[in-house]
Amino acid sequence: MIKFFAIAAISMALFSSCGNGGKGGAANGKDSTSSDKELLGAGSTFVYPLCSKLFDAYNQLTGVKVNYQSIGSGGGIKQLQAKTVDFGASDAFMSDDDIKASGADIIQFPVCMGAVVVTYNLDGVAKLKLTPEILSGIFLGNIKKWNDKEIAKANEGVKLPNTDIMVVHRSDGSGTTNIFTDYLSKVSPEWKTKIGVGKSVNWPVGVGGKGNEGVAGQVKQTPGAIGYVELAYAAKNNMAIADLKNASGNFITPSLQSVQSAANIDLPADTRITITNSPAADAYPISGFTWFILYKEQNYGGRSQAKASNVTKMMWWVTHEGQQYNEPLQYAKLSDKATKVVETLLNSVTYGGKPILTNK
Repeated sequence: MIKFFAIAAISMALFSSCGNGGKGGAANGKDSTSSDKELLGAGSTFVYPLCSKLFDAYNQLTGVKVNYQSIGSGGGIKQLQAKTVDFGASDAFMSDDDIKASGADIIQFPVCMGAVVVTYNLDGVAKLKLTPEILSGIFLGNIKKWNDKEIAKANEGVKLPNTDIMVVHRSDGSGTTNIFTDYLSKVSPEWKTKIGVGKSVNWPVGVGGKGNEGVAGQVKQTPGAIGYVELAYAAKNNMAIADLKNASGNFITPSLQSVQSAANIDLPADTRITITNSPAADAYPISGFTWFILYKEQNYGGRSQAKASNVTKMMWWVTHEGQQYNEPLQYAKLSDKATKVVETLLNSVTYGGKPILTNK
């Protein structure tokens, strides 16, 4: 059973310690200073439970500490662009405009895959089935009652209450929202036309919660609520999770196996791809990657070569040895093919134009 990491509200100036990264020691063989062994990251709340474990394990292994601020994918991208953190984490890959606004080349690569699950609060309803039409109808505000005929048709034999549906969505810029709205745009022409895809959208109905933890909390305390969160947040709170009908017409329970099926693809060289609404027969339809993002050239803003080395070596460890921690926390591991793409990207990271990972 996964240990749930309760997340308190964190200000933009306060970084909560998740652990450690890097192999320690400067690239030139000299000892790092204390500050060189303290790395800062920010972004995805989706991946926070995994970050907590990864960085703690890496700290124990190397002595390099990573302070990671769980503020949402949009915030992580902005803090990287402002050069206030060493790396960001996002459940939505950076767009061409995002990269242009960064002022220099960016590399971004996946570290895990996860499921965005639909969680609900209905007394006496242990298992719920939802079709793409039902889910989009609920979040568009077209389906307002839990005993709506379309929900009842998909759940024969289930006693559904005559209760108003309360939609809960993210209030912050969120990669989880990007994955969720990417899916809805693929399965609902109305959603695609009226709302679209994004880390932040103009929600037609509902109330907002900050972070995955905020949405999970709102759903758990509100009878009749429905929301979307990363699988670990729902599992650790013992929340009900809906089965979703996928593109092949099968109702799928979110799991490591069904996420891995969705991610069984050839990753492009820049890693920018979505895996929602996969055609695979056993794929969970709302699956997605989490990317780590950093500047390709690490010699900027007075950064030392030692810190650049620690950041890059930590990234290598996370995408290799660190993968052993993914599955116990309900995140799928990178495939061998995906790892090869990641290796090429990490080997391209430089300091003063020279590759950092010369030993790889």
